[in-house]
Amino acid sequence: MEGALLFLFAVGLDLVLGDPRWFPHPVKGMGWLIRVLEGILRKVFSPFWGGVVLWVIVVGLSFGVSILVLELAYGLSVWVGRAVEVFLLWTTISLKDLKDHARRVFLALKSGDLEGSRKRLSLMVSRDTQDLSEEDIARGVIESVAENTTDGIVSPLFYAFLGGTPLAMAFKAVNTLDSMVGYKSSQYILFGRFSALMDDLFNFIPARITGLLVPLAALLLKMDAKNALFTMIRDHRKTKSPNSGYPESAFAGALDLKLGGPTRYMGQLQNLPFIGEGKTPTFEDIPKAIKLCYGTSLLFLTIGTLFLLLFCPAYPCLLKAWHL
Repeated sequence: MEGALLFLFAVGLDLVLGDPRWFPHPVKGMGWLIRVLEGILRKVFSPFWGGVVLWVIVVGLSFGVSILVLELAYGLSVWVGRAVEVFLLWTTISLKDLKDHARRVFLALKSGDLEGSRKRLSLMVSRDTQDLSEEDIARGVIESVAENTTDGIVSPLFYAFLGGTPLAMAFKAVNTLDSMVGYKSSQYILFGRFSALMDDLFNFIPARITGLLVPLAALLLKMDAKNALFTMIRDHRKTKSPNSGYPESAFAGALDLKLGGPTRYMGQLQNLPFIGEGKTPTFEDIPKAIKLCYGTSLLFLTIGTLFLLLFCPAYPCLLKAWHL
């Protein structure tokens, strides 16, 4: 019961507060550590092995420090421990932040501010945004919302359900490493390869869970659940990532959209295959994608909470894994 309540409080905090810019977020500390270590490790190791050592240090510290902080907090009092547990769990979830980013692009497109919408989209995606049309901007937002339903919500909750707050923090480090060094540019093709591979590995199961939950969420939200499932089964292999195709194709089917297609990254046009057979996205589809993201995320939270209620304390999850 206690573990389930901690989850609900953490998600509730994210739904209300999101990720305030002034807030001393642990990801900022991870980012600082990655930047410092990168310069040092490049001088000591070959690019690939420097990237491996970077991953081990950052993920290991994120996991170990989380355990230490929780042990110290619970050593002070159970209420301090619970507060710290909720705080750390909150920082692993990005539901409201994802919605806010997508909504800013939506509002800019709705007002006709094409340049402003491009700048706002650049905060969400790694593709080139400076010359995108309204339809391409809408497509980029929806693809980002779909992919980050896994990366920013389902995955951290999955690892928190599986191994408690420390494992959720470790996943956050994995995802942060991928976002900072996991590029295929000449600078990071070797140094970031291990981080990119491990991000694929850590998201492997959550991405497939997301792909299965999107049709169910679509059914509850009176969207096209049948098409979501069919499109996910047919098109999930069309992305270069082994994971992003599951949520993206399910979103495309649920919203009756055509996603994917030619996309420019770092000045080079990549002729990616189309996903889905629906209409071209417009700004009006962005709120629907946000709604589907929320539905899928809260559905997974409900399933996970029921799991905790049924199997804790028999199953060593959440704080019980670290504070017996």
